Amino acid sequence: MKNRNVIAGLLVSFLILICTASMNAAARYNLPDFTELVEEHADAVVNISTSKQTEVKRGLPPGMDMPELPEGSPFGDFFEKFFGEHGGNGGEEFFNSRSLGSGFIISDDGYVITNHHVVKGADEIIVKLSDRRQLVAEMIGSDPRSDIALLKLEGSNFPSVNLGDSDAVKVGQWVLAIGSPFGFDASVTAGIVSAKGRSLPSENYVPFIQTDVAINPGNSGGPLFDLDGNVVGINSQIYTRSGGFMGLSFAIPIEDAMDVVEQLKTHGYVSRGWLGVYIQEVTRELAESFGMEKPAGALVAKILPDSPAQDTDIQVGDIILSYDGKEVKNSASLPPLVGRTRVGETVKLKLMRDGKTKNIKLKIGQLPEKNQSLASKDAPEEETEDTVFGLVLRPLTDEELENLELENSGLLVLDAQSGAAKSAGIRKGDVIQMINGEPVESVSAFTKLMNDLPEGKFISILVQRSHGPEFLAMRVPEKE
Repeated sequence: MKNRNVIAGLLVSFLILICTASMNAAARYNLPDFTELVEEHADAVVNISTSKQTEVKRGLPPGMDMPELPEGSPFGDFFEKFFGEHGGNGGEEFFNSRSLGSGFIISDDGYVITNHHVVKGADEIIVKLSDRRQLVAEMIGSDPRSDIALLKLEGSNFPSVNLGDSDAVKVGQWVLAIGSPFGFDASVTAGIVSAKGRSLPSENYVPFIQTDVAINPGNSGGPLFDLDGNVVGINSQIYTRSGGFMGLSFAIPIEDAMDVVEQLKTHGYVSRGWLGVYIQEVTRELAESFGMEKPAGALVAKILPDSPAQDTDIQVGDIILSYDGKEVKNSASLPPLVGRTRVGETVKLKLMRDGKTKNIKLKIGQLPEKNQSLASKDAPEEETEDTVFGLVLRPLTDEELENLELENSGLLVLDAQSGAAKSAGIRKGDVIQMINGEPVESVSAFTKLMNDLPEGKFISILVQRSHGPEFLAMRVPEKE
């Protein structure tokens, strides 16, 4: 009997342990409760509406006359209203176009952050608060490159958010958004951080936080909170094929946003650092051609004239591995680092050249207002041409070199036939400038360089295209 009691006691203890462990596991994996966070911070999130007068000219299209209509026809008033009398110049009419977005108050004296694209070109900006007040906001400044705008409300004692640390955000952690999707005020959605440091094609200076939080039109400019109730990002863009949410949302890190805000407050504009180089991603094939064990860094494809980089030892074909002590994992990670650097500051760059590392110092310049563009003209037909490795090539004229802003000579690709060069991505209209770091000055020089290359190995080819320079990796074909 005594043994039975002992066994029963042990069994009960074992069951209690199992239940406790199960409860602890359930608690660990239970979804978080966002109610307290929303109650404390939703009042600082605002709805933003804008209006803009759009001029519309009335009149029939050129070459069209007003149709002859019977007297008293009900269509007479219609045509006169929309196309003017006799179909001529009907004058101008103005229509109010409106947009909706979100924002949030960052200080009790009424400073509001939203997206540049929410308030771009607005004649009037109305901020609607959680207590139903609607206030006209003053535009302090706006920055298209970061998509940040700073507004100011008249008054005091406004509810405001707490600002967090977006650098401390971790992939996989919970985040929450509050905004006005499709005009539905104070809508709350939650999700996790999917990735950090994302670069989008139109936004080179913002290392976006990617989330799967449901963001839709109208959420733009609203805050992204962490579980402690701190704003870590500003919801800015979505990736969509349908016009709605598809699980890919992008937020501007709060550190980058506040750097812009402080400059807008102080100067009314934003100044960014500038290296003056075109860069591109290092692919696996390019890494092999440059003697690297794995892809890393940002490959320098062009050095712009009158730029900070031109006054240093940086060369085309260098790979920037670190910037002022920060690792450059890929080409997308470099522009935000440079952009956040103060103009005139000296930084250290770690480069790879010819398989060896090199350290240089460089004084950062100011990013020009407009990006430099490259133009090309159709080549004259009378120039000498030749076919090498499936490429129909000819030298560039002096005029073409000037139009393309090229200091050295190059070869224009008139046609790319089947072969290793075409497989590498070389196409008609490309200008071949370098082969494995060696400049190409003539068709014969190109042929000699190609014949001297090791068979079966990847080599780098620098080409100039309408949008700028680009390195391509080509596997050298084996000789028959």
